[in-house]
Formats: sequence, C-alpha cells, structure tokens
Amino acid sequence: MDCPEFRPDHLQSSPGNRTAEVRKSGLVTAAVIFRQAAESDRLATGRVRPTGGLAAFAPQTKLRACCFDFCQSARHSARVEAFAHPTTATAHSVNPLARVTRLVQPHLDQVEERIIQQVAAFDPAIEGYVTYAIGGRGKRLRPLVALLAGGASGEINSGHVDLAVIVELIHLATLVHDDVMDEAERRRAQPTVNARWGNSLSVLLGDCLFAHALNLSASFENSQISRAIARTASEICSGEMIQTQRRFDLKLGVEDYLRIVKMKTGSLFSAAAELGATISEAKPSVVEILKNFGMRVGTAYQIYDDCLDIAGSESATGKTLGTDLRKGKFTLPVLIFLRSASEFERERCSSLILDGKCEEMSEVLKNRSANGALDESIAAGNDLICEAQRSIESLSSNSHAEGLFALGNAMREMFEQLRL
Repeated sequence: MDCPEFRPDHLQSSPGNRTAEVRKSGLVTAAVIFRQAAESDRLATGRVRPTGGLAAFAPQTKLRACCFDFCQSARHSARVEAFAHPTTATAHSVNPLARVTRLVQPHLDQVEERIIQQVAAFDPAIEGYVTYAIGGRGKRLRPLVALLAGGASGEINSGHVDLAVIVELIHLATLVHDDVMDEAERRRAQPTVNARWGNSLSVLLGDCLFAHALNLSASFENSQISRAIARTASEICSGEMIQTQRRFDLKLGVEDYLRIVKMKTGSLFSAAAELGATISEAKPSVVEILKNFGMRVGTAYQIYDDCLDIAGSESATGKTLGTDLRKGKFTLPVLIFLRSASEFERERCSSLILDGKCEEMSEVLKNRSANGALDESIAAGNDLICEAQRSIESLSSNSHAEGLFALGNAMREMFEQLRL
C-alpha cells in the first residue's frame, strides 16, 4: 500500500509547538507530534509509513505519528495508528486498547484462565464471592504492561503469565476496597461486592485477594520478585491511606496529588513493567527503563480515571462516577481549577464540596467556558505519556517494544475521547 504523503504547504504548526496538523482541502487529516518542539522552517516533505494495516487515507481518518522528526535532511518512518476522528459517531465505540492487546492475546487468554483457576485455591465457603469479584472482566492493563515489558526485553514465558495474574489480583483487591471506601454501587456494569454483601465481607474479600497474590509471588525462585510485589502492595495501601487522610483538605497541592497517585496506581504499573523485564533476565539498565515507563504510564492512567470521574458517563463506563468529589478526594482537575479560580470562585466551590453538593460542583468543572481545568489535566496526562514513550526509544525494536509505544498512543486517544 502506498504511504500517504504531505508537503510543507499541508503542514500547519507554530514554533515551540510539538504538534503539527496535516491539512488537505482545509481538513485535518493527520497529526504529527515531534520529538522536540516543532520548528516551522525545518518542516519539509514527509512520508507517514504505517506499520500495520491502515484504512484508506480519508478526511475522516486521523493519523498520529509520535516522537519522530520530519526534517529536510532525512525522511523517517513513523509508528502510526489509524482511528476514527473524534467528531465521528463511532468514536466511543472503538476500543483504543484493542489493537495493542492483540499483540499478546494468546498470553492474555492464559492469564484469564489462570485467574479463573485461582478460585479453587479458596475455601469452598467463599468461592462464590471470589468468582464474583474476578468475573467482571476489565481492561487488564497491568497484565498487558507485564507481558509487553517481558516481550520487549526477552521472550514471554510462563513466569510472565504468573506475574500478570498476580498484578491483576492485587488490582482486583484494591477495587473491592475502593468500592467500600467510595460507597460505589456499580463496577463493570454490575453491582459492586459491597452493594451485594455489605462492607464487612467486602473488606475481608479484598484482604483474601491481596494475601493470595502475595502467596503466589512466593513461588518465584528469584526472591527479588516476591519482595518487590510485597513492597508494591504496601505502597498501594499507603497511598490510599494518605489520600484518605487528606480528604476535604483544601491545602492539598498538585505535588501532593501526584505523590499519592504514583503510590496508589503508578507503583503497580511500575512493578508490572520492572518485573516483566526481571523475569526476562534483562540488563539492569533495561529493567530501570521499563520500571520508569510503567510509573509514567500508570500515573497518566490515574489522571485519565480522575478526569473520567468528572467528564464520563455511568452508562458508558459501567461504574459509579462522581465518587471522588462526594468523598472529598481532590483530583487533578479540581486542584487545577481551584488554583486558577478567583477568590470568589474558590470560596464558592469550597463551600459546595464541604457541604456535599457534588453535583453542582461537577457542573462547575464541566463548564469549559469558565475554566480549562479538564483540558489542562488531559495535557498533563499526555505529557507523561510522551515522556514514557521517549524513555523507551533506546530499547531494541521488536513487536512488543512497539506495543509499549502503541499503548501510549491508545491512552492518548482515550484522553481525547474525554473532550467530546
């Protein structure tokens, strides 16, 4: 298939920007994100080369090329992904992650089988509760990161599947506990465990899942892996405790928020990537690169989830939204808004939050004519994704390393869908 081309007169950008738009007949047909800030005098004829199947180059198709320069001196092939333009009716129906998961689908299927098999490890009296907790299949992002990191640094083996099962069980345990703390009633389009059986049983079920994950980690011959998993579980719980401690704290700053997010979410993504490389017996430098990649991607994902809590719809997500505000958890969009708001707006919004008028506060945050807090939060998430992608440029190129890069693109697309 011929590669779509663009010429300098098709490119529109401004000095200092990382993004340039490719226009034909006045329509944006491609977005090019440069490794460094774009310099308009360096833009020349370029060629976008797809790495896989790509639909016909049409006005409603958007191509995204990340972290590659298009300069007068040379032409570089670019990793690109085709997806429906956000203005089309199908934007929400496309799962941005589907293209990435296909790279490791056979291994993800093994992970699913192994997760289901874990039910038999519990006492028959509680098997039903465990089955329910693990039954609502989610995105499996953390297993995906573990498998891709393993493949990017070596060959995927049974140890990576075991790791993927463990990190997902830890994640499921945190979801059960989160739903108790947030008094959430829906998760993955079904009633939460606490909505069905109450808080006491739910807390104990989450504890069981945590303990079982740690028990599974003890089967690795390399004790470094089990210690890292235990340390990560402790960090997740500590992050949740600090966030709970700082509820309704109007002095919470963005740096405080990021510290909490890195602990409660970034740490598990980081461990998944780090240990995936460790199991592949990668060089320490590669392990460190992937560890940092996981932290950035995980932190970005939590920012996305926090934006979704404000901008998403319960029918589309299948879970209870608005719980952060109701429980006094100040997420990035809220913090950015309060930081930039006038004194009158801050006092008004603080009163709304402290008085429990969360629906009114949500409407304030959704009013984009009044503030750009959501857009700035999305930009912060996208910056982390770009940093993550740049950090793995030194890895040897293979399909799984490309998959890690594509995961960043998919997450960027998820952020873009929040703007609709």
